[in-house]
Amino acid sequence: MITTTTRQHTLRDHLPGRHTARAASSVEHQAMLASRLTARDKWLLALLHEHRVLTSFQIQDTAFPSGRSARQRIRDLYLWRAVSRFQPFQQLGSAPMHYVLGPAGAAVLAAEHGLEVKELGYRHDRAMAIAHNQRLAHTVGVNDFFTSLIARPRHSRADEALVAWWSEARCARHFGDLVIPDGYGRWRTRHPGSTREVEWFLEFDTGTESLTKVGRKLAGYARLAESTGIATPVLVWLPTTRREAGARTALARVHAGLDDPHTVPVATAAADLLDPAAPHPSPAEAVWLPLTSARVSRTGPRYSLADLADAWPGLAPPAGPGTEDSESGDAAAAASPYRLPPPSPFPPRATPNRIARGEH
Repeated sequence: MITTTTRQHTLRDHLPGRHTARAASSVEHQAMLASRLTARDKWLLALLHEHRVLTSFQIQDTAFPSGRSARQRIRDLYLWRAVSRFQPFQQLGSAPMHYVLGPAGAAVLAAEHGLEVKELGYRHDRAMAIAHNQRLAHTVGVNDFFTSLIARPRHSRADEALVAWWSEARCARHFGDLVIPDGYGRWRTRHPGSTREVEWFLEFDTGTESLTKVGRKLAGYARLAESTGIATPVLVWLPTTRREAGARTALARVHAGLDDPHTVPVATAAADLLDPAAPHPSPAEAVWLPLTSARVSRTGPRYSLADLADAWPGLAPPAGPGTEDSESGDAAAAASPYRLPPPSPFPPRATPNRIARGEH
């Protein structure tokens, strides 16, 4: 849940998947999937390929109206080998089921873009290896941040939406020689007669990294801004306001020493600023505190994600349609192995037919 941050040490190991008969990924099986998989299913497969792992709660937040409908559909996808799953061990309570792209799902995704599975860069053992990865909690936390934003428009009266979401791996391909953000996002808000957008790079802190190291990352963002000529805000999400106060001190020290601090707008927020009892807590709320030389502490007005650009009056609005990858389309993806266009954060509508739902 976005209001809390899971620490890696709480995820000791994963429980084996339940023994369930699963169809083989054969030609006949792919033909069967052609009649069963909906546009929403294929979108979810693309999301899993892009972001590696999603929990059952995150999948529900992104595309389903209820937990029951999410469980029913994801069970079908699991039985068809479109997705695979594991459940990390927790000392207290039980972790949600975690899902990754399955062999049949990878075959469908590759065929959608005219690729072979090997060109997709997919291997099932590598996909499942996230279960043992020391950065599992961090990856799930980043995905929690973005999936809560995807879910927000369904529960908000405002006309707002997440219109771009890049994974860490995609950011690394584009900016890795200078800096590797944990993610990239773009938030759009529409008002009568106007549309506003704000884009950002995310730095997601679980509390295990030294605050000095967190601050040093700003130098990389300064080099990126100098290289591109674009000032992109850096949003730092922290687990607690106490951790945020320490991080702001470290960030301010580095930020003040940059050649041109205005090219690296920074804002911080903490998970415990959100109400865990609220029906749908989200980082879109008024929890963001810009970093300036006058505001190193926790004092000062906090901004919502939609209004955050007001904190930096000279900040140019984002250019382009949302992601440069999306401009290249499928042709560029096919010409460049291991790269697909980033999936849209907008989930397709559910397909209301018996076959698509797996009914007989």
